[in-house]
Amino acid sequence: MFDPSIAQANSSLFTFTFSIRSSPHSLPDSAQTLLLLMSIFEYNGSAVVAMVGKNCFAIASDRRLGVQLQTIATDFQKIFQIHDRLFLGLSGLGTDMQTLYQRLVFRHKLYQLREERDMKPETFASIVSAILYEKRFGPYFCQPVIAGLGDDDKPFICTMDSIGAKELAKDFVVAGTSSESLYGACEAMFKPNMEPEELFETVSQALLASVDRDCLAGWGGHVYVVKSSKEVTMLGENWGMKEKLGRTIVAE
Repeated sequence: MFDPSIAQANSSLFTFTFSIRSSPHSLPDSAQTLLLLMSIFEYNGSAVVAMVGKNCFAIASDRRLGVQLQTIATDFQKIFQIHDRLFLGLSGLGTDMQTLYQRLVFRHKLYQLREERDMKPETFASIVSAILYEKRFGPYFCQPVIAGLGDDDKPFICTMDSIGAKELAKDFVVAGTSSESLYGACEAMFKPNMEPEELFETVSQALLASVDRDCLAGWGGHVYVVKSSKEVTMLGENWGMKEKLGRTIVAE
């Protein structure tokens, strides 16, 4: 799953950091100000949201990969399927997202071999939290969003910070550079016990409204809706072209 273009895009960050540490006073005042204001979590830009419905859940993300204000790619994957009933969304630094995902896939496969069953969402969230806390002195610059269905088809969603402090919710969770606008849009649009179709529309419109207010995220998005019948529907693919697996939704 390693993408060399992501490593090449982020190589300028490490070169820039090294030059600052060796001679920080050689930078112009504007560059020093930008360095003080920029968070490493905002370097590539991201928007991730998960929302629950009636025996279902939806998880969505934008598609942009950038280096600050420069767009590098418009098809970057930020949502990963762990198994049929469990999805992981990652926001933050692109290279750390891929590294963390590979470690989590490794741990889940070991669990499957040992237990001969898939991991529950609550168990997976605890493992993600433990892996992040293990690296707390040199953390992965990621904010995970976990969404899944339990044994009784009850949706489970949570998010956490870069050192594994979990935040559980019964309605929605958000992460990324668009998190502030996502909170507002989701608060305004969320309703309990939504059916899958209505849930898809709500998450899609909330994500669209939020990335329009964030220059570090956007370029369409991915929306996954998972029902209790283990049916996974991928909607919202490539909003820029307005093509949706047989249906068309105009993003205004």
